Amino acid sequence: MSWSTREIAELAGTSLRAVRHYHEVGLIPQPERRANGYKQYGVSHLVRLLRIKRLVDLGFSLSQIAAMNEDDHHPAEALRCLDAELGATIERLQRARVELSLILRHRTPTDLPTDFAPLASAAELSEADRSLVVVMTRVMGSQRLSAYADLLRNVPSDPTDGEFDTLPADADARVRQDLAERMVPHIRRIQADHPAIMTPDTDAPRGERFVTETAAAAMRELYNPAQIDVIKRVSALLKDE
Repeated sequence: MSWSTREIAELAGTSLRAVRHYHEVGLIPQPERRANGYKQYGVSHLVRLLRIKRLVDLGFSLSQIAAMNEDDHHPAEALRCLDAELGATIERLQRARVELSLILRHRTPTDLPTDFAPLASAAELSEADRSLVVVMTRVMGSQRLSAYADLLRNVPSDPTDGEFDTLPADADARVRQDLAERMVPHIRRIQADHPAIMTPDTDAPRGERFVTETAAAAMRELYNPAQIDVIKRVSALLKDE
């Protein structure tokens, strides 16, 4: 009994392209050819093809199947490893579904961590502020992140917030100084209510200096020159106090 390439592909429930690819990577030996030049596959080829398809359906890659050699009829160790990988994948997908549910429920941006997205939306952050949050959540340590989340959860509103967000890049020095002076009490109140945000970020994954440098770089890119100047003026006024 023999079959053509198309026939054996149909019997195995796979495609001609798959059969040819298995030949190319050495998973199936080349069969003998008939007098007319066409390949003729036997039962051993069908068994081998069915075994490969079964392993592929279970989730094995072709390179993993090739590494099994003759043990692929019951690759116990490989099956245990694959089971562990699938378990990890299922957990990841379940976490992703939970996050998607929260994003859909709260209509929050997808670029923010799940714990921060509802808080950032509730705080009505500007685009620049939200982008800064996205960056900082990647570099801060867990303690600073917790303090930052608490701040977003209870951030007080202030008239100067809107003024800062809409401050034009060409605002003159008088306008910038006036805004900085009026922002100081608001910033001071935030620092008093959330002292943890001012503590050293000692558990940051890449160190406190990296956090500081990243924050400075992000702010330079996200805020216009006048806003950057106001931030510097606020910092100077707080130091003077």
